[in-house]
Amino acid sequence: MKIIDLDESIELEWQASKKLCRSSTPNSKLGASALASCKSQGLRTRSGKKSHKIGKKRVTVGGKKLKGKKHGGQLPDYS
Repeated sequence: MKIIDLDESIELEWQASKKLCRSSTPNSKLGASALASCKSQGLRTRSGKKSHKIGKKRVTVGGKKLKGKKHGGQLPDYS
């Protein structure tokens, strides 16, 4: 196994800790990856006017704490 293989597997499994996500640190001071991880885990509010179809209704996600599909939520994963 090469070091490159290890780095890729670590990056795919990395999550921001709950302590970091629930801290009072503003979003602007967090890294982009950590902020995205916190939002996907449902620990930080989402921003913007983006809407997603959840169930049969279309919901604007701005200002809400919604989990992503990867973490057991209903928001779709487009990656």
